[in-house]
Amino acid sequence: MTSPLPQLDSNGRLRHLITLDGLEPGLILELLDRAQAYQCLPGRLPPRGDELSGWTVANLFAEPSTRTRASFELAAVRLGADAINLDVMLSSRAKGESIIDTIYTLQAMQVDVFVIRDSQAGIVEFVARHVGDHVSVISGGEAHISHPTQGLLDALTIQQHKGAFRDLTVTFVGDIRHSRVARSAYRALTSLGVAEVRLVAPGEMMPESHEFRGARRFSSFDEGIAGTDVVMMLRIQRERIAEAIPTDIDRYHELYGLTAARLARANKQAIVMHPGPMNRGVEIASDVADGPQSVIRHQVANGVAIRMAVLAHVAEARRRRAS
Repeated sequence: MTSPLPQLDSNGRLRHLITLDGLEPGLILELLDRAQAYQCLPGRLPPRGDELSGWTVANLFAEPSTRTRASFELAAVRLGADAINLDVMLSSRAKGESIIDTIYTLQAMQVDVFVIRDSQAGIVEFVARHVGDHVSVISGGEAHISHPTQGLLDALTIQQHKGAFRDLTVTFVGDIRHSRVARSAYRALTSLGVAEVRLVAPGEMMPESHEFRGARRFSSFDEGIAGTDVVMMLRIQRERIAEAIPTDIDRYHELYGLTAARLARANKQAIVMHPGPMNRGVEIASDVADGPQSVIRHQVANGVAIRMAVLAHVAEARRRRAS
């Protein structure tokens, strides 16, 4: 059995970012703190830097993406890098030479960082095992299992609006079984010491019992949302579901949709989150998505800041290794 790929270099700094599993809370908090420096108020010119001056970042996305790919491209450019976007199917499913040839070709063109999104688990790590010692690989979303920068930006958004993590109750609602977002956010938040995590989903969308250990599970949204501080809504992952899925959208919204009336059961200062894309009128009502408790647009803004922080950290780690 192949041992897990080390994400950290000998100095304890990130070389790759494939998962949040095993990352120390101190490193996660360091990335959140670094991202704060890249925050930008609406209407102001965004922060820029030269941390990646001369570098090339390649976004290799085998699945559709708006927020993640655009924010990685903006993050790279704002730090002084060249960025290229390629819609490529890295996962040949046989893990044959086509993947390696693609990577080696781009590496020969002096690509320094590969940001990879793929629907097949294991592709990101597979690529990371074959790149040169000077190259880094960052996950832009892997199958249903991991989306580390999304987990970090969700943690940053919660930190900004709620402060300390230790007293918070966070409720995930919807298709948790197939959600890489929920898995990475859960890893970040439990590492940072949230008081309680709740899962609300119909049976076919609830994760296996060995996952999300310690989380409380609810089939009733009204019970699961009571007194919570953070409500994280998730869309139905139709592209990942082989079995039957709910076809009665109205019924799904009735049972698991976030409405203003249902949100009133949460803590009065509760925030509403959604990683996007949203299905308005299915998992969330428009008046809630656009309402005063929604921080969904803040999540989008934080995506650029977090990805800048990760790229800057990786570049700094490489310079330390070279010195």
